[in-house]
Amino acid sequence: MMQANLFFKLSEKEILKSFLHTLLFAFISFPLHAETLTGQIIGISDGDTATLLTSAHQPVKIRLGQIDAPEKAQAFGEKSKQSLSELIYGKNVSVEVETKDKYGRTVGKILVGNLDANLEQVKRGMAWFYVQYGHDMAYRDAESKAKASRLGLWSDISPTAPWDWRHGTKADGTKSLETSSVLSTSTSGSSFSCGSKRYCKEMSSCEEAKFYLQHCGVQTIDGDRDGVPCEKLCR
Repeated sequence: MMQANLFFKLSEKEILKSFLHTLLFAFISFPLHAETLTGQIIGISDGDTATLLTSAHQPVKIRLGQIDAPEKAQAFGEKSKQSLSELIYGKNVSVEVETKDKYGRTVGKILVGNLDANLEQVKRGMAWFYVQYGHDMAYRDAESKAKASRLGLWSDISPTAPWDWRHGTKADGTKSLETSSVLSTSTSGSSFSCGSKRYCKEMSSCEEAKFYLQHCGVQTIDGDRDGVPCEKLCR
């Protein structure tokens, strides 16, 4: 009788162990779907950032995941923005949410029906595959094909990736003119120089903030990347 009870207890443990293994396998093989937002695109900031008006009538800033488009002051910056506008502006879309970035923007994939707008930007040569954050090899392949066909930004002899441009480095490794510490301008009767300032609290005026954004490439003063620096100064 004792042997039967012991066998029964052992069997229970084996059954529970087998069930847990099966459950773990299912969890790994079929990951939970991320949040999905739906609504209409009501604004385009640049080639990889848009504003979604959700079905609950809430505006949400969307940063397209896995890609990085040229900054506005870069070559093809405006064309990349126009391309994204053609793809999604005014259209009903769904957004497969991945995460939120340090600026509080929702990062994800924008779908117009079955069209992946993120991937399409890369296919058109209007954005880079974002190596640091990308994980879908379809994006890398699309970039390689666009580059081989010299589409969009790849028509330049030596295009500078936006993550390098934001740090003031050209494709050849030299510092860009925009971020040179000796750069100055007298446009509109004002004169500023690119120095070590990086934050809005260091800016003396809206004009100086605009100079640092447009001529020095200081993106830290344009947190939402709408082209307007230091909103408190420039409102």
